[in-house]
Amino acid sequence: MEDRTIRLITTGGTFDKHYDAVKGELTFRESHLPKILNQSRVTLPIHLDALFAVDSLVMTEEQRESVASNAIASVEKLVVIIHGTDTMVKTAKLLESKLPAGDDHVFLFTGAMIPYALEDSDAVFNLGCAITAVQLLQPGVYITMGGRIYPADAVRKNREKGIFESI
Repeated sequence: MEDRTIRLITTGGTFDKHYDAVKGELTFRESHLPKILNQSRVTLPIHLDALFAVDSLVMTEEQRESVASNAIASVEKLVVIIHGTDTMVKTAKLLESKLPAGDDHVFLFTGAMIPYALEDSDAVFNLGCAITAVQLLQPGVYITMGGRIYPADAVRKNREKGIFESI
């Protein structure tokens, strides 16, 4: 039987932000992913890898390189990466540029426009789409947001509309 274990790498982003009522701002604490996976009754084996928790607008090139190298080194062939939406495409393209010839991983980036901790978040939907899609796609680097799947080199974030779109 084929191994369906999924490596879930989280880097923070809007997806994992918490509202700090004292400071009146969004901050990072622990990841929401264990709670979401439990709440969603995910029955697939998941290996959770919390690299760091940063807003992608302040992600350093060293951190971006760390995402790429950790993903490529994954023994699991199905890899979902939770990433901030502002620079998700940049990191996905970096990962794609570093893939060795014949790499058989499926890498799928996703995130959220609204934090899981806030009402009307798209986090759970996007994660569900990613967990399903990563099992069905051919090897390569992809982004899924809003129910759509895009090749990493053919997508952009439309900040005015608050959506991802093909280019």
